[in-house]
Amino acid sequence: MLNLEQVRTMMGRQTVTLPDPVPEHPLLAGTKEIGRGEYSIVLDKGDSDRVYKVVSSPADYFLYTADDRPGGKHFPIIYADHGVIGRAQSGYPFHLLEMERLYPLTEGSPAATLALRVIEFYWDACQQWSQLGMDMGRIALHHVAVNPLDINESMQAALKALSDFVEEYQVLPDILNADNLMMRKDGTLVFSDPIFIA
Repeated sequence: MLNLEQVRTMMGRQTVTLPDPVPEHPLLAGTKEIGRGEYSIVLDKGDSDRVYKVVSSPADYFLYTADDRPGGKHFPIIYADHGVIGRAQSGYPFHLLEMERLYPLTEGSPAATLALRVIEFYWDACQQWSQLGMDMGRIALHHVAVNPLDINESMQAALKALSDFVEEYQVLPDILNADNLMMRKDGTLVFSDPIFIA
């Protein structure tokens, strides 16, 4: 079984982060940046339960706020959508969300073990469907979602919900990156940033 560092190396992806500064907004005044991704910035809200997340990707915004977004214990809880607070260099609007605080996976934890199993299943499916080019990820996710895996039922249901969302919104899955899977304090695995726009 792979470990988290091997997955990061296997993917061979250089870490790309959003180049924009934190947008100015009264809710963000005095907050500390605690994380940054390719399309988002995470700021400490000042308590142990919630963070502010500034997202620039329409795909992420839909995933977090759409009425038909995937739900359940393996998706993040969104408490508030504070609206558009500026525009990213990419041209997309910045949306400010208030959401539950999630934590990086801890090597060897049950959440990390489950994440690695999901990543391996998905990677195997991607290799099987690699001839499909850009559609490979969507088809691989569908394959993983409809074929029962040796994982718990709630995660199987989450994969199905994610696959349905990917198809409905015509976005691409991004679950090979272990950093897009996080955990709650109680150890529950959560899909934190599992999609992107091509």
